[in-house]
Amino acid sequence: MDVQIGHEKTLTGLMPVLAGVDLVYGLGMIDMGMAISYEQFLMDAEFVRMFKRTEKEVMVDEDALALSVIKAVGPAGNYLSQRHTLAHMRDEISTTALIDRQMREKWQKDGAKDMPQRARELAKEILAKHRPEPLPADVQAELAAIIKREGDLLCR
Repeated sequence: MDVQIGHEKTLTGLMPVLAGVDLVYGLGMIDMGMAISYEQFLMDAEFVRMFKRTEKEVMVDEDALALSVIKAVGPAGNYLSQRHTLAHMRDEISTTALIDRQMREKWQKDGAKDMPQRARELAKEILAKHRPEPLPADVQAELAAIIKREGDLLCR
C-alpha cells in the first residue's frame, strides 16, 4: 500500500461515482483483485464515503438566509466569519477515522503513523471488539430450511 495504490483507488472510484453509479466495486482488493486486505478495505471505505459526499445536493435556493448571506458577502468576501456558515459548517465538513489532518509536528509526536498503519490498528480493533447482532430466529430458521433444501437437491 503506497501512494500509487491510493491514487489508483481514487481515480477508479471517484470517476464512476461522479458518473452516477450506485455501487463502487473492489473495496479492499489488492494484487489485481487476487487478494483482500482489511487495511485496504477500511481505506477504500473512507475514500468511497468521501466520493459519495460529492453527490450531496447543495440546496441554497431553499435557504433564504443563505441567499441573503451570499448577496451581502459577495464573491470576494469572507464567508467563514458569517453566523450562517458557523451554524451549518459541521454538517458539511468531511470527517474521517483514517485521514490524519494534524499538523506535521503533532503527527510526528504521535508516532508518525501512515494511513495503512492507522487502518491496520483500526482493523485489529474492529476484529477484536465487534460482535454482530444475531439474525432473528425466523430468519435463521428460513436460512436453515433453504440450506437443507438446496443440500437435498445436490445429494440427488
